[in-house]
Amino acid sequence: MASSKILSRKMIKLLSPTPSSLRQHKLSFMDCINLPQYSPAAFLYPKPKNHTKTQISQILENSLSKVLSSYYPFAGRIKDNNTYVDCDNTGVEYLNVKINCSMSEILNSPSNDVSDIVFQQDLPWCSSLNRSPLVVQLSHFDCGGVAISVCLSHKIVDGYCVAKFISDWATTARHVDFKPSTKFNASTFFPIMEGAPNIMSINTSPQSQRYVSRTYNFSSSNLERLKKSITGVQNPTRVEVATSLIHKCGAIASMKNLGSFKPSLISQVINLRPLIPLDTIGNATCIYSTIATTENEIELSNYVAQIQKVKQQVRNELKNLDTDQIVPYTLGKMKGIVDMMEKDIFDIYLSTSVFNFGLYSKTNFGWGKPIKIINTKYPMKKSIMLFDDPSEEGIDAQITLTEDEMSIFQEDKELLEFASPVVQSTK
Repeated sequence: MASSKILSRKMIKLLSPTPSSLRQHKLSFMDCINLPQYSPAAFLYPKPKNHTKTQISQILENSLSKVLSSYYPFAGRIKDNNTYVDCDNTGVEYLNVKINCSMSEILNSPSNDVSDIVFQQDLPWCSSLNRSPLVVQLSHFDCGGVAISVCLSHKIVDGYCVAKFISDWATTARHVDFKPSTKFNASTFFPIMEGAPNIMSINTSPQSQRYVSRTYNFSSSNLERLKKSITGVQNPTRVEVATSLIHKCGAIASMKNLGSFKPSLISQVINLRPLIPLDTIGNATCIYSTIATTENEIELSNYVAQIQKVKQQVRNELKNLDTDQIVPYTLGKMKGIVDMMEKDIFDIYLSTSVFNFGLYSKTNFGWGKPIKIINTKYPMKKSIMLFDDPSEEGIDAQITLTEDEMSIFQEDKELLEFASPVVQSTK
């Protein structure tokens, strides 16, 4: 069994200390309604040909120090009941770790559990309060391969910002003169409002059932075949068809497990950029939901059509809002979903996507693209996470269901016609 040993642990300081005028980074409405949990991602690279272990760490440390000058709240501490970040230049936690196995053991393992070893122990999805909002681990495998893992607090950034930060960090490592474009002004667009429900608490309540996660790959060719099978819908996206198929197979598994059909609801997010500037760092999403109340509504063409209709309606409404109307609008959407969740009428699925962010092509630190981007098992029940596969044309989907439902789900012939199991994990 793989084990790890910490070679060094240090705090990476900013190359250029934060000016006193920027000492207090005010969190936005969107930030405050999120739990302060760490969102994890790890990037695995084959043995760099022209870099020693020492050089790799020096490149990462130096470029991290430099890029943090543009991402200065990441080196601070969340304070005052989660309302602001004290940008006190405390620094970012950085670990150098030796793993006593080959990277192939991680890549070829049938369990996602082994991937936890490239993250600081017990850190992913845990609270980021009272410690660095950003934690980085550089892992060295026996084969010479390396993994760079990043855990970044969801309290201060969304998935778009995680991807932007990692891309900017990699670009900084390759180009000395590069300076990221960042603006920590989300609170000017999304001021604090009273009465916001904590939507995340619905899905993090104590669980009476055992949940398991499985990861499936939708190749580019299979996604095209799946799109062609959809009738009556114009230009469905890869995310729309993959989400609809996963939802259908999940609903069928639930129905077989319960003995009858239970209405289901999927909560999804829309990135509010470019309604606000693309370089705005913080949480900036709007939640919307789609519902299936009958078996007929989970059929692919019907559900893809509904996703398109609801998503376009939300986009059109957002586009016509003044900036100061966005928060009340998103608050209304959120309350509507929480009200439906609390009635316990629906099977609730939380779906999130970081697909098409170009993470593979944008995370070259000077020794090439990663061969795999991995995550740890997701703690949320009934969840769907979509992200790029190495080709950046296909989708890797991590799905979490009850253990009984997953045993049915993973045998679904329609699912296996378009998706291949990658890894699995148990929670």
